[in-house]
Amino acid sequence: MEKDVPGGVWVQRSILADQVYKEILARLMDGELKSGDPVSIDGTARELGVSPTPVREALARLESTNMVVRAALRGYRVAPMLTHDELLDLMDARLLIEPYNAELASGRADPPFLEALEQSIDDLRNAPNGPHFSDYRSYWEADERFHRLIAEQADNKFVLGAYESLGGHVQRFRLFSGLGVQDARSAIEEHARILKALRRRDAAASRIAMAGHICGVRERAIHEHESAGRQARSESA
Repeated sequence: MEKDVPGGVWVQRSILADQVYKEILARLMDGELKSGDPVSIDGTARELGVSPTPVREALARLESTNMVVRAALRGYRVAPMLTHDELLDLMDARLLIEPYNAELASGRADPPFLEALEQSIDDLRNAPNGPHFSDYRSYWEADERFHRLIAEQADNKFVLGAYESLGGHVQRFRLFSGLGVQDARSAIEEHARILKALRRRDAAASRIAMAGHICGVRERAIHEHESAGRQARSESA
């Protein structure tokens, strides 16, 4: 059948790599794979019943967001959690990039784009946000989708590349293990303000609304980092 469908093999491989990525990501987010743990390509492939290729592709994708690191001749390891200062640096980088994305996207805010943003906000409202990644995965996906839609609508491949390299969403949500999403109401309200500005095609208001959102996320991320630290100390005591 694969020979009868042009590109069918590639599509199936892409889907498999995405499934493997999601499985490894879940293990990282829930702490099954801890900072410094090795991540074997062959071992993971055997566990998941797949070839090493989709595992290698998934790990390369995770490396691009700094969730895993690779050392020559030593393979992949789980990256350490962000320090307090690194988290602040990450949020500062998002504050440079994402308001600019919103400003550019406002000039290209066509109905399909706006409808997709509205759907992502509805999905946020309806998503569970319990303590485990399986509980808040759909929330994370809707949140990431909202920001990615704006980054893609900005239509600047270099800025999009910079946005993707930050891995901001996955890094911040890594703090939620055992805590769950605690800022859903604030985040949804902030997303709604951004959408309102984009609907008006108001570049300045879109930039300001996104900046306000990232500043809010920054403050909440600091609190989450401190909570995660207290939880880790309590568990080790």
